[in-house]
Amino acid sequence: MASLPRISGAQAIKAFRRLGWEVARQRGSHVTLVKRGSRLIITVPAHPELDRGTLRRLIRDAGVSVDEFLEQL
Repeated sequence: MASLPRISGAQAIKAFRRLGWEVARQRGSHVTLVKRGSRLIITVPAHPELDRGTLRRLIRDAGVSVDEFLEQL
């Protein structure tokens, strides 16, 4: 299992957008992303630093591997 770096919410959102996710809305410091053709949504906290567990859960919920996500950073 690949180790995750410490990244910000903004960096995570950019990586998810490169993977085909689109920003649907933002409420406070949380950004909701959707993907065409999928019923899934992910909500990324736009914090200065994401916990590694939170980031790992977002990656899993998005249906991509950690390695695929790291390539997009």
